[in-house]
Amino acid sequence: MITEQLSLLLISLLANGLSAMAGGGAGLLQLPVLLFLGLSFSSALATHKIASVALGVGATLRHLREKSLDLRFCLFILACGLPGVVLGGILILRLPESLTIFCLGILTTSLGIYSIFKPQLGLSQQSRNRDLRGLCLGGTVLCLIGILNGSLTSGTGLFVTIWLVRWFGLDYKTAVAYVLILVGLFWNGSGAITVALQQPPHWEWLPALIAGAIIGAYTGTHIALKKGNSAIKKIFETLTILVGIKLIVDGLLLL
Repeated sequence: MITEQLSLLLISLLANGLSAMAGGGAGLLQLPVLLFLGLSFSSALATHKIASVALGVGATLRHLREKSLDLRFCLFILACGLPGVVLGGILILRLPESLTIFCLGILTTSLGIYSIFKPQLGLSQQSRNRDLRGLCLGGTVLCLIGILNGSLTSGTGLFVTIWLVRWFGLDYKTAVAYVLILVGLFWNGSGAITVALQQPPHWEWLPALIAGAIIGAYTGTHIALKKGNSAIKKIFETLTILVGIKLIVDGLLLL
């Protein structure tokens, strides 16, 4: 029992620490471990969703010291994404996932490759697409990513990160801050409630996972803020490619 709890704590520390530095991807390590330890997919998903909320808590505790977020833009991201998250959480336990996961893996890998071939992307902040047309299109994409966030387990925070950088002109450090707080705390929280109401989580494992997530997220966020945009960009690119490859493999195994 103690060994099991320590293993869960360490996995959660590592997964959420990396996720805090890149702006997503905690499910890359955490969910497969829960499945390996014997949980069914639905139970592992519910457990992971609840534990992932602690990622937002740990990141929020660190980012609030920076005071760098725009409240109106925060509300915009929440208003666009939360309906999609709830819809995705309702759909996930009813729809086949193999093809969706495979396609998501291809797209996620492409995000990392795209960033690699855009050396200046996200290194400085250049606000754009804040007119009505830009906000409507940007909000629609955030809603679609919200559906993926509610229905799938890995990588959707990375989608929000790259979208905030590419469409709205944020630098990586600022985009990751928005993602960790708004996606980590509010999107994941809504998704966790939606999934948990349909499938109970494995409550005995949550204390270790939550503790690891809070500590890992706080530590990863602190390191990212100290290292700056160039380091965050490289971590983002590495993690998106790893998450994408994992999703591709998972999708192929489920076909």
